[in-house]
Amino acid sequence: MTQALSLDPKTTALVQIDLQHSNVARQLAPHPAAQVVQHSVQAANALRAAGGTIVFVRVDVAQLLTLPADKPLRAPGSPPPPAAASELVAEAGVQPGDLVITKHQWGAFYGTALDQQLRRCGIRTIALTGIATNFGVESTARAAFDRGYEIVFVEDAMSSISADAHRFSVEQIFPYVGRVRSTAEFVGAVSAGTTR
Repeated sequence: MTQALSLDPKTTALVQIDLQHSNVARQLAPHPAAQVVQHSVQAANALRAAGGTIVFVRVDVAQLLTLPADKPLRAPGSPPPPAAASELVAEAGVQPGDLVITKHQWGAFYGTALDQQLRRCGIRTIALTGIATNFGVESTARAAFDRGYEIVFVEDAMSSISADAHRFSVEQIFPYVGRVRSTAEFVGAVSAGTTR
């Protein structure tokens, strides 16, 4: 049985990974991309209203590091994707005052100002949503754990290229570095945190 989630919205940031055209257009499992975006918006709206910090992370896919691999995400020598592929989808609902971070790796911390921005805002807890669970979300989570952030994984606001890949991260990795909860549980904890 999982413990009830308790959060202080003022020291919590929602970090949304790669809700951009190149990812939202993919066939995802177990949760479709539209649900991932919708639940991320619900989580962001709740935390924003409670005074928390909202972060959108996007990857510049044309500049994404590509090294020799058995299963590269992009075929070697293929033309760079259009610039629009790296843009956040309008449905993600970026608002004035939200932070937008551009990365060039899977993880959102390496080579970006994310850690500095979070610390300037007094953030101690990050909640993660986005695409894909076992790529950008997991890479960011591991780096956040190394930096001492408490982590909440909003499970039904993330998805991957296969249900098995998503499930492995959610069941075998995430419980060791943070707390796995639903969008409803996260929103409820944020709302309860505002009444303290």
